[in-house]
Amino acid sequence: MPVYPSLTRALAEALVDVLWFIEGSEDEQVDPDDAVKVLEGIAHLVSKLSSDQWDELIDLLGTMAESEADPARREFLEGFPEGFGLIGDAVA
Repeated sequence: MPVYPSLTRALAEALVDVLWFIEGSEDEQVDPDDAVKVLEGIAHLVSKLSSDQWDELIDLLGTMAESEADPARREFLEGFPEGFGLIGDAVA
């Protein structure tokens, strides 16, 4: 039996893992300019999602947050949709 119920869930988990790592890294671990490039690239990719894809990602992030045992990571997951422009003023 697969660890994740879908490819979308597996990719969302991988995306969050990368962003969580960058968010928690010191300048000595990840070059700040490289971190910005990665974050901008992901933000651009996310901005190109259709409304249905945005809804799916938001739902997945909510599910992931509900099952997250680490309070700091749960907070990161809960803030992800707004932080990456999936909800709020950034969405047109």
